[in-house]
Amino acid sequence: MRNRYAEMPSFVTKDGSLVRELMHPKSHGNSAQSLAEAIVAVGMETGLHRHVRSEELYHVTSGSGEMTLGEAVFGVLPGDTVCIPPGTPHSIRNTGNSELKILCASSPPYSHEDTELL
Repeated sequence: MRNRYAEMPSFVTKDGSLVRELMHPKSHGNSAQSLAEAIVAVGMETGLHRHVRSEELYHVTSGSGEMTLGEAVFGVLPGDTVCIPPGTPHSIRNTGNSELKILCASSPPYSHEDTELL
């Protein structure tokens, strides 16, 4: 199974980030997880939210930001990976001068229904 980046359309998620699903069961035939690229524009922040069932991994590929994870707030840079347990409030803010790009892995796969805005 292979997908081409240029052929994957992007969309805005409930938290306000621009997302491109790179692999998702609803579209690509995999079964237990999803992988997406999220882009947060300069000066923007995703809405504080949580996922009831899904665990997420964020891997920063470019840009810089500030992550809120539960009560913790910390900077993130390219190469950093953050684990977001189910039920944990989180958001990320772009603090740099270029797009903040993040690979987001989710298991079970991302769904709008599992996303609760706070």
